[in-house]
Amino acid sequence: MAIRIRDELGVPFEDEDLAEAFSTRGQPALSPARLALVSILQFTENLSDRKAAEAVRARIDWKYALGLELTDPGFDHSVLCEFRLRLIDNRMEQRVFDAVLERAREAGLVRSGGRQRTDSTHVLAAIRSMNRLEKVHETLRAALNALAVAAPDWLVTVAQSDWWDRYDARTEEFRTPRQTAAKVELANQIGADGMRLLLAVYSESAPPWLREVPAVEMLRRIWIQEFRDEDGQVRWRTSQEQPASSARLVSPYDEDARRRQARYPVGWLQGPPHRDLR
Repeated sequence: MAIRIRDELGVPFEDEDLAEAFSTRGQPALSPARLALVSILQFTENLSDRKAAEAVRARIDWKYALGLELTDPGFDHSVLCEFRLRLIDNRMEQRVFDAVLERAREAGLVRSGGRQRTDSTHVLAAIRSMNRLEKVHETLRAALNALAVAAPDWLVTVAQSDWWDRYDARTEEFRTPRQTAAKVELANQIGADGMRLLLAVYSESAPPWLREVPAVEMLRRIWIQEFRDEDGQVRWRTSQEQPASSARLVSPYDEDARRRQARYPVGWLQGPPHRDLR
């Protein structure tokens, strides 16, 4: 895909197209045109910021698409978040889209006068469920990490053998399923694992102070929000069963962050900007 983009679209952007979003003072910024193209490649491959930055450093096809030398060291993954914030603050996201569309039109890949149908409800639902899946995985992982520090001997007695493989890496370090059925199955498995941990924490044999560990309390609150217990089976709630956005927890690391509707077509997080989960 990256090679084809370069061969068929050439260079979709010039730095001058996005220059107004970047200061001309101080240390020279990374090429805005390249960062825009990295963002597009990142989206097409469903990569996290860390994985996208690693692709810039290590993958030949990405270096070809970006016009970089093979020895180019790349950049820190936090640059991508900062770049997106600059685009949004300067209302330039439409400019990036229009530039890609114009290049595709010039290459004969799209034609005027045609019609493309899509269901925005399905698109937004897919984005929302993917974010929820990542959230519950990271919430349980954070609780396990906190308990591994606070009560390692106790955790060994209650943890299942497959938990270490399932929750060892951060959510962004692997690709979550694309198919709805597979996502629901994984979410239900995570829900069952989290419920087992909560039952162990709240059992009479567990030290009472474990319930006061902040990550455990966040796990309890998010599990109430995200899952239902139906005849002993833990089920992932549907979007319609979710609480209002003003009350919905969206991160295990920030209980004050909420999702809101702004001037954008997709929900954006309200609260202090976070460049990483931890």
